Amino acid sequence: MELKVERLDFEMADLSGSRFQKVKAEELYFDNVNLTKTQINNANMRGMALNDVNMSDFRISNANLTGTEIKNANFSHAVLDHVHLIGTEFRNVVLPMEGDGNYNPNGDYKPTSFVNCDLSNGQLTNCNLANLDIRDCNISGLKINGVLVEELIKNK
Repeated sequence: MELKVERLDFEMADLSGSRFQKVKAEELYFDNVNLTKTQINNANMRGMALNDVNMSDFRISNANLTGTEIKNANFSHAVLDHVHLIGTEFRNVVLPMEGDGNYNPNGDYKPTSFVNCDLSNGQLTNCNLANLDIRDCNISGLKINGVLVEELIKNK
């Protein structure tokens, strides 16, 4: 397949409903754009950077996020389904603070859930686990501050 090479520069344009199929689109630059309900399928997004983005109701499925770094992110109601998180780091993941778009003064937020996940050999460091509910999980070797949880339960 021979590709037509063309550089486009859009400013103050409405490209809503446009379709891009079998397109090479490396090193694109988007600034102050609305990508609501955009769908990206079967794409190589290696090295892609997202900054200052609203990812509420975001969905990621069948994705390789190996080595991804997620910090200072707001993933309200996000769903990650069948993703590889090898070496992935989540940093400064917090509930919204006063002044943030999703802030709720009553603190009524939908709980963050991990379902059918393999977090073996992972680490949680300096995290708020208040009221965390662990159900039907393999806790062999699980340590909290160096203490085996199995031993605590056995000695209870």
